[in-house]
Amino acid sequence: MADNNETAGFDPNNPPQFHILAQYLKDFSFENPNAPASLQPKQQQPQIQIGVNVNGQPRSETDYEVSLKIEARAGEGNDMLFNIEVDYGGLVRVQNIPAEHVHATVLIEGPRLLFPFVRQIVADVTRNGGFPPLMIDPIDFSMLYRQRMMQAEQENGAQGPAN
Repeated sequence: MADNNETAGFDPNNPPQFHILAQYLKDFSFENPNAPASLQPKQQQPQIQIGVNVNGQPRSETDYEVSLKIEARAGEGNDMLFNIEVDYGGLVRVQNIPAEHVHATVLIEGPRLLFPFVRQIVADVTRNGGFPPLMIDPIDFSMLYRQRMMQAEQENGAQGPAN
C-alpha cells in the first residue's frame, strides 16, 4: 500500500512554510474635511464605501512583499465625514510550496495575516477622528483572489491573440 503523503508530493522532512518576516505601514491618510460640523449627530447613517486591493512582488527566490490597500469613505462631496487610505505591507517568506501554488499562497495568506492589523488601524483612526470606530468585516481573500484571476482571464480573452 502506497503512502498517501508520498503520492501527494508532501515531504514530512520539508513541510510547507509561510512566515511573516516584517510588517509595516507604507502609506496612510485620514481626512475629516468637514470637522467639526461632521461630528454633529446625524439623522441617518452615512453611506460607507470600502475598497480592497492586494498586490504581491517577489523580493528574492523565497521572499515576497505583500501590499494590502484599504480605502474607506463615509459620505460624498460636501457631506463627506471621513476618507481613509491605508497601504500596509508585509515581507513574507515562502518555502517548500510548489511553484504553481506560490502566487495564490502569497496573495491569499499574506493579506489574511496582515488584515487584523489594518482593521485595527482603521478602527483607531476613525475613533481618534471623533467617530465611532469603523470595524471592517472580515474579508475572504480566497474569493477576492479567484475574482481577480477570473477578471484577468476575461481581460486576456477579450484582447484576443497578439499579432
